[in-house]
Amino acid sequence: MGLFDRLFSSGSDSSKPAAGPQARKPAETKFLDADEASSLGDVTFMRRSNTIRRTFPGTVDSPGDKEMVAEVASMEARLEKATEGLPGTEVAEVSMNLTDGIPKPVKKTFAQPMSQAELDQRKKGSALGVNVPGGAASVAREKQESSSTAAASTSGTALNTAKPGAIDPFKQMVKDLNA
Repeated sequence: MGLFDRLFSSGSDSSKPAAGPQARKPAETKFLDADEASSLGDVTFMRRSNTIRRTFPGTVDSPGDKEMVAEVASMEARLEKATEGLPGTEVAEVSMNLTDGIPKPVKKTFAQPMSQAELDQRKKGSALGVNVPGGAASVAREKQESSSTAAASTSGTALNTAKPGAIDPFKQMVKDLNA
């Protein structure tokens, strides 16, 4: 019965069993019920229900001791008693509003008449600050700052000639802020 015996054999071998179907014994099957098949331990102990009683101190909003009693089993749990004031025991107040569905009257507003001079002024003011953060006021402020810095740059040439690392410009800023 070597590895190559089957390859080099002539075809008829007396050690081969007959090719006919063999009658098998029917296997006997046995099914266990749920209690016998479980390997979890004592099933009756796990199936019993336990009563759990929890107590809580009261709060400022809801003074007094609070108590919750629950019946707990392995597959279900039910709340038997819960004192008012515990989470889940709030009673939803139903408020009836008799005006639901009735629309409120619309407040009518009318355009105020505007003179032509006021209209021209508004057009002029809004055109200056288009797409500028802060609007026309920031544009006017920038113009004012640029004119004041131009005047300061002509008189403040000493700031530009200071040595690197000198604190004279900072001293000048403090003087300007305090003045």
